[in-house]
Amino acid sequence: MGLDDLIIGFDKGLRTLFAPAHSTRPIPGEDFQEADMSPSQRALAAALMRVNHTGEVCAQALYQGQAMTARDSGARVALEEAAREETEHLAWTEQRIAELGGRKSLLNPLFYAGSFAIGAAAGALGDRWNLGFLAETERQVVKHLEGHLARLPADDRKSRAIVGQMRDDEARHATTALRHGGAELPAPVKAAMQASSKVMTGGAFLL
Repeated sequence: MGLDDLIIGFDKGLRTLFAPAHSTRPIPGEDFQEADMSPSQRALAAALMRVNHTGEVCAQALYQGQAMTARDSGARVALEEAAREETEHLAWTEQRIAELGGRKSLLNPLFYAGSFAIGAAAGALGDRWNLGFLAETERQVVKHLEGHLARLPADDRKSRAIVGQMRDDEARHATTALRHGGAELPAPVKAAMQASSKVMTGGAFLL
């Protein structure tokens, strides 16, 4: 990992945190009519989408860190492709937060820095563990998104369409990582990942 890689990574980080994200795909549910929700329902939906947006910020950081330290070109391509789709998710959640009258998490810079460091460390362990980390991350994200689908207001079809498509994309990322040779992570590592995820989701929901 050279100086150029660090400069590129720093630039990507600034763009992720402070520049508007863009999507090449249509935003799921954009043609749906806005639901007539109560203030408490809109606040809940906005908070959940804020958590999802922060999750995508963390995903960008993880995959950029992992791709920077990946050794195998196939692993690097898989990570970069996942990162591109996560950028779309970032755009979708950002727009939906604005539509709901919410705001992005104040903790995003902190979570980005921590996630980038974790991703770079995972990549340094070797491509099998790097891809295994990607697969396990995506599995946990799928469960997290399914939980949000259960909590979102039933009439909020716009948010539900976004979360549903994100869930499908994340599941495909996990499958791709395993197909490229990702290793199954030890149980203690999975538990640590779940614990750190709870810290992120709880912090982003409130702040």
